[in-house]
Amino acid sequence: MIYETIVTTADRNGRPHIAPMGVRFEEGFAILAPFRPSATLDNVIATNSAVINFTTDVRVFAGCVTGIQREWPTLAASTVKSVRLVETLAHTELHLAELLDDDTRPVLRMECVHRTTHAPFPGFNRAQAAVVEGAILVSRLFMLPREKVDSEIEYLRIAIDKTAGDNERIAWNWLLQAIERYRAQAHQP
Repeated sequence: MIYETIVTTADRNGRPHIAPMGVRFEEGFAILAPFRPSATLDNVIATNSAVINFTTDVRVFAGCVTGIQREWPTLAASTVKSVRLVETLAHTELHLAELLDDDTRPVLRMECVHRTTHAPFPGFNRAQAAVVEGAILVSRLFMLPREKVDSEIEYLRIAIDKTAGDNERIAWNWLLQAIERYRAQAHQP
């Protein structure tokens, strides 16, 4: 099972990096597999640390994927050389246990060394799931046929129209803007 999360890291100088990332959990380890090139990968190698943030604020997913808003408030992590999101329901701090190197997609086996819950989980919202799926589509525009993207967006729009709050509508609009921007750039000589 893959969980869609926000992974935060910091470089050696403490500068935060925030990235949406699917995470698996196996035998007590968190498994991260960032594609190269990756600031997340570089930061984990430099500090042996990362933090998984569990948030329902889908603006973070959409903002990072689209580049519209990459910076979000962070705090120093409790036990590792990293940062966590200020506004997160919970976070898990990680220490690098093993790096399985690969030219395309290295695998990071991370030991979970600290967990904290900051707020209760309010429940699922279909629009939040739609934004996360839309963010994944946006991250793959370069490899997906236009028709597939359009049909997926139309299907996901149903959940947005029926269940979205303000944050979900903001995030959804960022995704739509990113698709328009990508297509406009693709038609330039």
